[in-house]
Amino acid sequence: MPNDKKLLGAFGEDAACRYLKRRGYRIEGRNYACRFGEVDIIARDRRYVVFVEVKLRRDDAHGAAAEFVTPAKQRRVLAAAERWLQQNPTDLQPRFDVIEVYAPQGLDTKKPQINHLEDAYGI
Repeated sequence: MPNDKKLLGAFGEDAACRYLKRRGYRIEGRNYACRFGEVDIIARDRRYVVFVEVKLRRDDAHGAAAEFVTPAKQRRVLAAAERWLQQNPTDLQPRFDVIEVYAPQGLDTKKPQINHLEDAYGI
């Protein structure tokens, strides 16, 4: 049986995917991993291919969820995205987003709060 951390991670990613789809994004992949790193969600719209890091927290008592996307994590996401782009050429502009998912009741949260931070790495 998967552990709670994996279940919560999947819960957060599912919520983020539903959010993105409602806003017109098409999900290209989830949990893309290579030797350089991992990307939680890869999505696209008309202009961008978006590499999304999802961070789930019960609340922001210890800081915003996005604050836990460290520079080292950003480098791993960037490296994995570069590899994905080599394997999947596109004319779309790459963008790096963070989606914060707040689920106060954990897996029992009916409507998690979603904060979508576009171009979160500022590159």
